[in-house]
Amino acid sequence: MSNELKTKLYDVLSGKSEVRNGEAIQAIANYLRKSQETSTAIKGTKLFKEQEKQKLERYINLNDLWIEDIDFTKYVSEGAEQKVYLKDSISVLKLNDSIYYECWLDYFYNLLLHNFFFEDTAYKLIGFTKEKNQLFAVVEQNFVEITQATDLKLVKEFLLANGFETIKNNDYVNNVSST
Repeated sequence: MSNELKTKLYDVLSGKSEVRNGEAIQAIANYLRKSQETSTAIKGTKLFKEQEKQKLERYINLNDLWIEDIDFTKYVSEGAEQKVYLKDSISVLKLNDSIYYECWLDYFYNLLLHNFFFEDTAYKLIGFTKEKNQLFAVVEQNFVEITQATDLKLVKEFLLANGFETIKNNDYVNNVSST
């Protein structure tokens, strides 16, 4: 990875540089990053994630970011990571509880990276909701109509050719060290 790209990514994650639909995400990431400095728990522990969730909920309350009007009857599907609902004819809502992330901050970084690399399908954080006392981020994304089925064999070939390794099912990791 070039130093220029590393600098661009650092600037996006630190909030120094804008990315499509990134303002709210960067504000929350900045808040959580600063609150981590005073955290008494060790990152990666259940206690850390619970403390982070409490701080996030304070931020949500202070900034009136609760969403109460999601139409759960417009359920489309869900994967391991998020639940998807139709919002209207041009966009969907995705609910994510950060289950696949060590902490909420990592989830927000992931959104920013997605928006940096994939502007056409950028996520817009619109708020948060709770379902059975579980906190979910609610993002809006343009509805993308399927034009053909994804050939997972071709995806795997592409990822393997670019230094990724299969870790489980269709999950990949790239352990190539950068210079």
